[in-house]
Amino acid sequence: MSHSHFDRIATVYDESLPAHVVEHYLRKRVALVRSLCPAGAEVLDVGCGTGTLAARLAAAGYRVTGADPSSGMLEVLRARHAEIRAVEASGAALPFEAGSFDLVLTVATLHHIAEPGAVRRTLHEMVRVCRPTGRVLVWDHNPRNPYWSSLMGRVPQDTGEERLVPAREIVAGLLAGGAQVLSVQELGFVPDFTPRLAVRAAEALERLAERTPLLCRFAAHNVVVARPRGAAPSG
Repeated sequence: MSHSHFDRIATVYDESLPAHVVEHYLRKRVALVRSLCPAGAEVLDVGCGTGTLAARLAAAGYRVTGADPSSGMLEVLRARHAEIRAVEASGAALPFEAGSFDLVLTVATLHHIAEPGAVRRTLHEMVRVCRPTGRVLVWDHNPRNPYWSSLMGRVPQDTGEERLVPAREIVAGLLAGGAQVLSVQELGFVPDFTPRLAVRAAEALERLAERTPLLCRFAAHNVVVARPRGAAPSG
């Protein structure tokens, strides 16, 4: 997708989903990051956008760098979160030395990258810039979830050019990039139309659904955790 599209929507991007639903997923993602590496770790957020997750991780004590190809999104990030290092860069060509970060993550980015070769290069690059003792975290839309077609048809960041990337493709890209995959999970069942007062009930139902075989396959997100396994090959 064109970077100029994200430049145009940067100032309204964070208004596309209800704040209480966004907060639910922020808590969920920060909790997973805490389980993977301690506060103080060097974190790279690939496709950081306006920095909502990056800022939450910085507030939790992580040293965060955000990378995004959209100058407009980064302009919003810099204005709001001066504590975060913001770097204009494609995930497929990260301008960092090998082994620079303790955790390299990307959230809801791969389906915008879409093109299989670019997705593969992004996964390779994430492995390359991760320290040997570090972790790579990919959290993206699950193609099996039937609700995405409805939501993606009415939020400004989605234009129809997206491609939902299946978990098997993410795993294959990480393996080819020189990683060992540690876990693959399907997480998330709280939709954007959840009323604020119903969030706690929705969270309880979500936890049950995530533990239910077969049903969990239709969760909103595929969440893959990996670690480097020697040097990542180029390309």
